[in-house]
Amino acid sequence: MSKINVIGLGYIGLPTALMLASHGVEVVGTDYNKDLVATLNAGHTTFKEDGLDELFNAAVEHGIEFSTEYQVTDTYIVSVPTPYDKFSKKVDASYVIAAVNSIMQVCEKGAVVVVESTVAPGTIDKFVRPVIEENGFVIGEDIHLVHAPERIIPGNMVYELLHNNRTIGADDRKIGEKVKDMYASFCKGDIVVTDIRTAEMTKVVENTFRAVNIAFANELAKICSHDNMDVYEIIRICNMHPRVNILQPGPGVGGHCISVDPWFLVGDYPSLANVINESMRINDSMPDFVLNRIYEIMQEKGIKDISKVGLYGLTYKQNVDDCRESPTLQLLESQERHLASGLKVYDPFIENDIVNNQYHDFDAFLKDIDIVVIMVGHDEIISNMDKLKDKIILDTRKVCDLPGVYRL
Repeated sequence: MSKINVIGLGYIGLPTALMLASHGVEVVGTDYNKDLVATLNAGHTTFKEDGLDELFNAAVEHGIEFSTEYQVTDTYIVSVPTPYDKFSKKVDASYVIAAVNSIMQVCEKGAVVVVESTVAPGTIDKFVRPVIEENGFVIGEDIHLVHAPERIIPGNMVYELLHNNRTIGADDRKIGEKVKDMYASFCKGDIVVTDIRTAEMTKVVENTFRAVNIAFANELAKICSHDNMDVYEIIRICNMHPRVNILQPGPGVGGHCISVDPWFLVGDYPSLANVINESMRINDSMPDFVLNRIYEIMQEKGIKDISKVGLYGLTYKQNVDDCRESPTLQLLESQERHLASGLKVYDPFIENDIVNNQYHDFDAFLKDIDIVVIMVGHDEIISNMDKLKDKIILDTRKVCDLPGVYRL
C-alpha cells in the first residue's frame, strides 16, 4: 500500500487523515474547498476538538500533505457528506458519487476505494458500482470496493478513533483484511471484516437504536409535562431496575448521525420502518415542544417581549463547535415559521455570527434577557450557575440545580 488519499477533510475525514499520518502512513488529504485546504497548509485546524491540534502537529511532522487535487495512488478513503432528502427521506449519495467519479479519473489499476461515509444499505450497489463500471473498470479486478463506516463522535474524536471497534465490509476477504491492517496501524479496538451490505446496515442500525431510545425518553417528557410529573425523577427510579436503562430527554437531536441516518431506513422501507419513523418524528418535534414551553413560561411570568428570552447554546452537543442539525437552529427556524422572531442567542464555541441576535459575550447576553433557556450544557454555563440566580431558567439538559428552575 503506497500513499493514502483521504477525500473530504471535514469532521470525519480530517481526523482520520491525521491519525493515519501520525502513525507513519503516507497521507494526502484532498478537499474541494480551497480556503479549507489553505488553512490546513498554513498550519491551522479547521474546527475545535480536544486533542486535534496535537494530532495535527504530529501528522505534519510525519509529512501529511493537503491538496485540492485527487492523487494518483492505489488507496482512497472517501469521507464526504451523506445528507438525506427531507422529502423522500432517502440518502443523498451525490457527494459520494462525485468523489468516486473523480477517483476513477486518476487512480491506479487495482486501487482500493474505501467509502467511510455513512450510507443507506444498498447505496454502494445502487450508486457506487455503476459509477465505477461506467468508467470502464471491472470491480474486483481493476477496482476493489470497501465500506468502513466511521464510528466517532465530536467531542471525543481522537480517543474514539484510537479505541472504538470498527467494521470493514468488502467484496473480497483478502482486500478486507488488507484494509483492516491499514486501520490497525492506529485502531486498538476490534476490527470485524464482513460483506459490504452488512457493514452499511450495521452503522445505520447503531444510530437508529440510539435515536429510538432517545425518542422514548422525549415522549416520556411530553407525557409527564402534560400531567405535571417529574420525568427525571421517574427515569431515575426506573433505571434502578437491573434491566432498565432509559436515556435523558432533550430539546431535540442534532449532529450528522442520529438525526440523519435513521431516515435512510424510513426512506427505503417506508411500510416497514414504522417504529423508526415515529421515533424520528418525536425527536424532530422537540424544538417545537421547547418553543411552546418558552411561551408557557412567558405567560406565567407576565413577560410579553420575546427579546427578553435568550437561548444558551447553538451547537448540537456540549463542548464542541459543531452546529449540524442543531436543535437550537431547528427551534429558531420553527419560530420564524410562526412569524415570530427576537430570541437572543449565545454560544461560546461559535465565534462568527450564524443567526440573528447572536451574542459573543456571556455577561452581555445575560444582561439583556430575563429568561435563560439552556439548550446545550457547555462547561462554561455549568461552572457559572451563580450568574443565573436572578434569571428565570428553562433547563432542557438537566444541568442546573438552582431552585425554581423549569424543565422540559
